[in-house]
Amino acid sequence: MADSIPVAGDGKALARLPLRLANRHGLIAGATGTGKTVTLRVLAENFSAAGVPVFLADIKGDLGGLCLPGAEDERMAARAREIGLPSWAPAGQNLAFWDALGRQGHPIRATVSDLGPLLLGRLLELNDVQAAVLELAFALADQNGWWLLDLKDLRALLAHIADNAKDLAKSHGAVSAASVAAIQRGLLALERQGGDLFFGEPALDLEDLMRTDLQGRGAINLLAVDGLMASPRLYATLLLWLLSELFERLPEVGDLERPKLVFFFDEAHLLFDGTPKALLDKIEQVVRLIRSKGIGVYFVSQSPLDLPDAVLGQLSHRVQHALRAFTPRDQKAVRAAAETMRASPGLDLAEAIGQLAVGEALVSLLDDKGVPVPAARMKVAPPRSRLGALDPAIRAKAMAADGLGAKYDRAVDRESAHEMLTRRAAAAPAAASVPASGPAGRAEPAPRGRKPDSLAEVVLKSAARSIGSAIGREILRGVLGSVLGRRR
Repeated sequence: MADSIPVAGDGKALARLPLRLANRHGLIAGATGTGKTVTLRVLAENFSAAGVPVFLADIKGDLGGLCLPGAEDERMAARAREIGLPSWAPAGQNLAFWDALGRQGHPIRATVSDLGPLLLGRLLELNDVQAAVLELAFALADQNGWWLLDLKDLRALLAHIADNAKDLAKSHGAVSAASVAAIQRGLLALERQGGDLFFGEPALDLEDLMRTDLQGRGAINLLAVDGLMASPRLYATLLLWLLSELFERLPEVGDLERPKLVFFFDEAHLLFDGTPKALLDKIEQVVRLIRSKGIGVYFVSQSPLDLPDAVLGQLSHRVQHALRAFTPRDQKAVRAAAETMRASPGLDLAEAIGQLAVGEALVSLLDDKGVPVPAARMKVAPPRSRLGALDPAIRAKAMAADGLGAKYDRAVDRESAHEMLTRRAAAAPAAASVPASGPAGRAEPAPRGRKPDSLAEVVLKSAARSIGSAIGREILRGVLGSVLGRRR
């Protein structure tokens, strides 16, 4: 396989991205309608062809055509010749379809415990007092072995906290009924936005994002999120959870000949808008360190100003499409974009950014030695797959053939905090009239094993993320767990 992938060219030189440096992260920026999505498509196609799995979000619902070869188009062939590509031919890609709402792809799920209190608090837009109550809920779940798998588990635990607030105040401090009610209302709103479909089991196995087919092509994991864009916090939280899971669970591998996975974060500004500083610091830390896990992260946004400087400084590969300087902020964005790329002799980057046509970009990638190449004005390589949305019947056929349906399409609702607390509440009146036969305050026993079914292995893998000692559960929990260094 090739050791680099073509990105763009000007007829004199072809900008190629070295695969062994693809984990140095990148940025695709530009105003709406300037060609960012085509650049994203081209990078995904070429990474896949080189054997690198890809994860990307389908914001507008128009990337499904990646699985079909494009039409024989002389314009595409002419563009390939113009920029210096040695060959061009239509080709479909190896696609896996995912959907947090389970409508246009296999369900992608996480447990409440995996998400953890920090990300969940951000998702619910909790204030500091309410976030402290949520932290208490997770602490109680850890101490008592109450598994938080879906939203009904968390709702049951919050109801338990409200009912026992007086007793909890002796050991954990006062718990405000108003705070519990606010969290419950937030969970209700989250359910209406589709959160009840995202939280649950079987939880996603990260290995299923890093598959290759018999031809050696990396899978392009396409997450349908057009239905989530009405609730952008859920979209940003889902992708941040995935990023944190990759960071936390994958081993250190250093620099590989090609990355294990390339992760594209479209509409990247949603990740940073309104993010508390504590979480922002950890996001920056993950971006800085995740390359050692063999993961490349590529942000897609309108302007470099959408990203914090600490993150922007980690993005070595740049494809800058046109920006229009109509307002003072636009002018600032143009200057920022120009200043963050290596200048080329005789090329005014700020001026060029305003003059770029659709499909053109200023391109600066790392060379084989890891040095940024001076930015050059180039035309992005033509895509080989079909442009536009995918027919639902073709999507369904592809989903039926990818082997993931048996593992993820049927939800599993095993015994967890909701059932444990319901049983505990029902037993309380009887316990009040019968002398206790065991030690007080004993943690709820773990559920007994059940007869294995076709999803047994999936459930066991998911269970391994929820059980164990309190310390073990905290280590296994996602949300930047090991990096965050949560303290009790």
